[in-house]
Amino acid sequence: MTQKSPMPLKTVEDMQTLMQVALGEQPADLVVLNAELVNVYTGEIQKNMGVAVKGRWIARVAAEVRDTIGPATRVLDASGKTLVPGLIDGHTHLAWIYTAAAFIPYAAAAGVTTVVTETLEPFPVAGMAGVYDFLDSFQNQPIRILATAPAMVSISSKAKGISTEDLDRLMQRDDILGLGESYWQAVLQEPETYLPAFQRPQRFGKVLEGHTAGASEKKLAAYVAAGVTSCHEPIDAEQVLARLRLGVHVMAREGSIRRDLEAISRIRPTGVDLRRMILASDGVSPQDLMQGKYMDFVVRKAIACGFSPVEALQMTTLNVAEHFHLDGILGGIAPGRLADMALVPDVSEFRPETVVCNGEIIWESGRLVKAPRPHAFSAESLNTVRLPRRLTPSDFSIRSRSNAASARVRIIEMVTDLVTAERHLDLPTANGELHPDPANGLCKIAAVDRAQRPGKLFTGLIKGFGLARGAVACSAAWDTSDIVAVGADEADMACAVHRIADLQGGAVLCENGRVLAEIAMPIFGIASNLPVPTLAAQLREFKQAIEKLGVAFPDPLLSLITLTGAAIPYLRICEEGLVNLKDGRTIDLFVSA
Repeated sequence: MTQKSPMPLKTVEDMQTLMQVALGEQPADLVVLNAELVNVYTGEIQKNMGVAVKGRWIARVAAEVRDTIGPATRVLDASGKTLVPGLIDGHTHLAWIYTAAAFIPYAAAAGVTTVVTETLEPFPVAGMAGVYDFLDSFQNQPIRILATAPAMVSISSKAKGISTEDLDRLMQRDDILGLGESYWQAVLQEPETYLPAFQRPQRFGKVLEGHTAGASEKKLAAYVAAGVTSCHEPIDAEQVLARLRLGVHVMAREGSIRRDLEAISRIRPTGVDLRRMILASDGVSPQDLMQGKYMDFVVRKAIACGFSPVEALQMTTLNVAEHFHLDGILGGIAPGRLADMALVPDVSEFRPETVVCNGEIIWESGRLVKAPRPHAFSAESLNTVRLPRRLTPSDFSIRSRSNAASARVRIIEMVTDLVTAERHLDLPTANGELHPDPANGLCKIAAVDRAQRPGKLFTGLIKGFGLARGAVACSAAWDTSDIVAVGADEADMACAVHRIADLQGGAVLCENGRVLAEIAMPIFGIASNLPVPTLAAQLREFKQAIEKLGVAFPDPLLSLITLTGAAIPYLRICEEGLVNLKDGRTIDLFVSA
């Protein structure tokens, strides 16, 4: 298969052809007439404008472009409508739960022509070959999908970091725009591990994506001093302003994990320059895609929050392109830029009617004109759950270290659906073991390595997850190569992990040795090859089933898989043990006297 570069360079022949079209000496392939054009460079909405396109590129933007119309030119009459640049989602996670081919119809309908995704999810379970396979799935698609390299901040020593050799190979690709998000706590705690990786993208003129949630003034300055250029974690206007003042591009997050735009919009009365403000999703669920809550929704919400339509569009086009050093070819409607555009009947009620990417109409009259390309993932990418044997209930036992009638232990306590804290409890022992107490909200939690050191596991205790019976497990545990399981019963924990191994990845809910609900995710053990509507239905059924067992979190799978993550405070778990993110240290389950 011949692959088109997602970030093309104009050849000398391209330049000559574009010049000839601009001069009216050669016909365009596509011409838009009579548009109200949003000029994101000047902040204007220009009346009665036309655009002439040749191949992938814009040749002329002017009031009069009829002289570029030839017999074969496709003409779009935009009378009464507004032409805007194609939207850019500058930070998302396309490895989680669906494929690019399943996602693209919803992105195109939203007017999105460029997406920048993290690649941190496939790397710990499938290595560089997995990252390359993931990137290959984006090639020759109706929209442009670019990526950042995995920084691999992890609480697991085996999943931590990426070699400078691997980074250099990725940085040489034009579809890799920089190093992906790195959590500031780990960078400050282990600079010797992460700073060599920070140096590589800077040598290639690429960006360093940040993650500054909770960073105070001094620590924020130290992190930014290392070269970090963006952050998608601020949750209010004060945090945004602090980062804008340091020269950071701030990505206001409005997606399925968090919706921060309304709180952040209170920055408007300050009158600060918004040229470094960006709107991004940080990931969007199948349910939200089905409900039309992607980037078109984000633009509408920004306008409802008081930003002008032009400001909202600048934050989803030009500002994003400038951050990634792509504004020479992306982010606006101007000669020499890629022809990425959307036609909307009303810019204040942003609902794309026609979408153009790379000079081709991809969405028109409520349907996808150019079909996504299905990608055949490699056998290695489809076989990342490599447990050496079937686990038994005894694998999840917690043996006491003394003959005492009780033991003092650390537990993970759910403070919210995502945030945890360290608590100490005195628990009784029975036959030398500690047991869960689901009636009082105490369950077991285990992390089982499925790829780096297959079969290595650690079992701890968790309070507040809500599971009264059975067990739940998922192979998409954040920042690790683990399966994470929470259970009121050890046999059901083994049952759930067994089924995940059979599926080669997924989420499984068990009770009394029986599978109540499951979602197969064979692609890296993280994503499904099912259509978005099917996934949305399965997620809804999974949530209904786990609610019957006592879990009331808004997104129970997200609450589960973040328990291994190195980004959300404070006490986390991996196959090596418990880790307190305040100092990054792995700590014992048992509290010393």
